[in-house]
Amino acid sequence: MTQANDQGRPKLVLASASPRRLALLQQIGIEPDCLWPADLDETPHPHELPRDLALRLSQDKAQSAAATICKDPQWAGAFVLAADTVVAVGRRVLPKCESSDEARQCLALLSGRTHRVYTGVALVTPKGALRQRVVESRVRFKRLSDAEVAAYMASQEWHGKAGGYAIQGLAGAFVEQLIGSYPSVVGLPLYETAALLSGEGFPLSALWPLKA
Repeated sequence: MTQANDQGRPKLVLASASPRRLALLQQIGIEPDCLWPADLDETPHPHELPRDLALRLSQDKAQSAAATICKDPQWAGAFVLAADTVVAVGRRVLPKCESSDEARQCLALLSGRTHRVYTGVALVTPKGALRQRVVESRVRFKRLSDAEVAAYMASQEWHGKAGGYAIQGLAGAFVEQLIGSYPSVVGLPLYETAALLSGEGFPLSALWPLKA
């Protein structure tokens, strides 16, 4: 049985603590009923390709959250949405930087070249089915000067970011070209997310405000 919220629509759980993913969902008129981040080991498997990693982690996050919340009657039958973003240079997956050394290494790799950003989206339906998409975008950075790297490092904006940067922040000034989906690089591809939800009967456009 699909659970409905106070507004009469199916309940939606976002398996993420990311304020960026929440803001993107809100942009298309969706307010999750619950945030349920999954605490998983995100270490790539040996020889795992970046695209496969993004798919696997988004699936694991969605299924982990769904397996936990289904034990609570108020969330049983809810939609569960998860995503994961992977930044890669070739087959090399760049880390979510926790140290300044990691961030400097990432910036050195990204400077003056094109890299790829993969975002996997996974949806567990009220019937327990899994639906997935992965979106690939190509991002080209300008050649970074020592002064630009130093200033960006001092901003601390790199901390916790895949590849050491957030395109919606200061590092947007480094991007010469983007081929693909901007919201996907931020953390959630909106077209693909909307298609997954709508395809499973989630009333997306019915949530949009009406103006007289």
